[in-house]
Amino acid sequence: MTVGPVGEQPPAPGGATDVDGAARGEGVGSRTLVALSKLGLALREQAWRDAGPRGLNPTQAQSLMTLARVGAAGARLSTVADHLGVSAPTASDSLAALARKGLVEKRPDPADRRARVLTLTEEGRTVARELAEWPDLLLETVDVLSAEEEGVLLRSLLKMIRELQVRGRIAPSRMCVTCRYFRPRVHDDPEAPHHCDFVGLPFGDRELRIDCVDHLDP
Repeated sequence: MTVGPVGEQPPAPGGATDVDGAARGEGVGSRTLVALSKLGLALREQAWRDAGPRGLNPTQAQSLMTLARVGAAGARLSTVADHLGVSAPTASDSLAALARKGLVEKRPDPADRRARVLTLTEEGRTVARELAEWPDLLLETVDVLSAEEEGVLLRSLLKMIRELQVRGRIAPSRMCVTCRYFRPRVHDDPEAPHHCDFVGLPFGDRELRIDCVDHLDP
């Protein structure tokens, strides 16, 4: 789900983007970026529709889901900001609003008693679970892909995400392709060419993870 800074207005339904003109007549790479931008616009519109009835904006919704992924240990403000790709003040405003709604609370960080970590309240966990359910819009879109197409798409997106991480443009994500346990293409089976040393099992492109709790840096 793509989000923007707090205080922004939702995009107009079906809003046009002028990147089409920039890419007209250019190569496959540019047309791929145009396609991704259109998917991003659809996800952005859906984010406003899903979060709006709960009195949240997309950044607040993403903050909730980020804290849900880190679990009971919680996360510092800087960690949430990094995961969302927003500034610390923007993340702070979002989390303060969630605290006022009774969805987020602060408590001392066990690793540094002078610091504070943010965790979800019981109500916050409930709302995060509801927000994490993929809408029919996305499920229907993915359903049109074959199993092979799903695997190729996921592998390609992970490769792009990893490159953004290497360039320092986005915060690190706990992906298979950046994990110490991941051994790519070590099996002859085309359906399950990779191996996870953590569970000791082969797996295929469709099982590649973007945010795995067992992830270890190389």
